[in-house]
Amino acid sequence: MGRRPLRRRPGGPRVVLSRLFVAVFPPEPVVRALHDALPPGARLTRPSKWHVTLVFLGEAPIDAVASVLSALPAAGSFSLRLSGGGRFGSAAWAGVDGELDALGRLRERVRAALTDAGFPSDSRPYQPHLTVTYRGDGAVRAALAGHASPPWTVDDFVLVESNDGDYRPLRSWPV
Repeated sequence: MGRRPLRRRPGGPRVVLSRLFVAVFPPEPVVRALHDALPPGARLTRPSKWHVTLVFLGEAPIDAVASVLSALPAAGSFSLRLSGGGRFGSAAWAGVDGELDALGRLRERVRAALTDAGFPSDSRPYQPHLTVTYRGDGAVRAALAGHASPPWTVDDFVLVESNDGDYRPLRSWPV
């Protein structure tokens, strides 16, 4: 495990920083259906890591970020499904379909609250997706193009720590 960076706040204590992001995770049946639709032997990311990122923060203090997220009021569940696919460079991803307006509103609520609290994030247009591989695999992209998962209800979002390629869910909140 790598060393965690420290930051000293002016006039305050040193704060341990962690590499953080906020995401929604599809349930096991959706993950299993996607995995089963992909070519056997394909070099995929671990299915336990499959998620739809809402906001990537990078290095940030866990407790302060969790405090901001805890203050967000719940707006209500919504439905998503994985559908089709695409790529960014060599990375292949499953597309997201369903109540995308609700997903976008959740993303914007999370992003705005974190930005207002001093944790800015990427301001590029949001394109929800679930990355399945970082290899340029045409067979995987072809399988994704024809895939449509069963819908699932998004009930919560999760603060996740990323460390040396491993993801550790830290806490979740209702949407």
